[in-house]
Amino acid sequence: MGKTVHSVVSCVTIGAVLGLSVAPAPACTRVLWNENKLAVVSGRSMDWPESTEPKLTVFPRGLQRNGGKVGPAVVVADNPATWTSEYGSIVTTVYGIGTVDGINERGLGTHMLYLTATDFGPRDAGKPGIAVNLWAQYLLDNAATVAEALALLEDVQIIMAEARGRQGTVHLALEDASGDSAIVEYVAGERRVHHGREFRIMTNDPTYDEQLALLKAQDFSKPSSDMPLPGNVNARDRFQRAAYYAALLPEPKDERAAVAGILAIIRNVSVPFGAPYKGFGIYNTEYRTAMDLTNRRYFFELTTSPNVVWADLAKFDLSPGAPVMLLDPDDIDLSGDVSAKFQTAERPF
Repeated sequence: MGKTVHSVVSCVTIGAVLGLSVAPAPACTRVLWNENKLAVVSGRSMDWPESTEPKLTVFPRGLQRNGGKVGPAVVVADNPATWTSEYGSIVTTVYGIGTVDGINERGLGTHMLYLTATDFGPRDAGKPGIAVNLWAQYLLDNAATVAEALALLEDVQIIMAEARGRQGTVHLALEDASGDSAIVEYVAGERRVHHGREFRIMTNDPTYDEQLALLKAQDFSKPSSDMPLPGNVNARDRFQRAAYYAALLPEPKDERAAVAGILAIIRNVSVPFGAPYKGFGIYNTEYRTAMDLTNRRYFFELTTSPNVVWADLAKFDLSPGAPVMLLDPDDIDLSGDVSAKFQTAERPF
């Protein structure tokens, strides 16, 4: 293959959005493939002890947003951020109150994963506040590139919020159609950003700089079928295993092969049903997603369904005033291109 894992600091992003507990640490993974010649593609797994009630949702441009709310509850009463969405997007929502994963019409992708160390710091009312459940959606609504998304974060403050008794301690992975990438964490009240094409894998704990140090200690320069790899479901093992296999992906001949390649890695680092995660019980993989950022297509695979479904963002009306469109993927009859299966949402979050 001629490539080593150390040349591809892949980004497996683990976490979830709001609805996460401070104690239990769910296991998610994000991988970005930005080195092939065909398309920029990414994938993630969502691991959680119960259904997060995922819904595939298409948002048009021109939506009025209030960043201070978790559903109907106001969590940022003092100077909440408000905005009108500039770009349309397709996302996966969690519990109907926030976006955990998605891509916009300009090819910006976002993924929220769990990180125990997350601390957004004390409230600074001088900056507009955005509840963590709308962090990813704020960037999808307003940024076309990773660089633009990072610049937007300079002028707002992300605010911790909770739902169902669980706090949204998450970090964020970003990528765009050019292959640029960033990992954003808030630790001890300070924002830490790893910005560059090389940051392709992300999982959960420990913090990203520690994950990179642990990966550097490995020697994957001579890959073989006899090489012992970290094989458990904890975030360290998943990070290193994803980095190893992502570095070996062959050049895809078409979009089908590119998406299959990224999903193969995400399946490899998924958490099987019944696998124990630390002392927190069972956190099996609930679903997997993949994004073709070059062609703006979004793929979704529920682990309790035998089928992969996808939607083409170009097939939706994203003009201001168009309806929010919704699809419940928990339907065993769904398969293939489901763009035409979306229905008008009665209660968009």
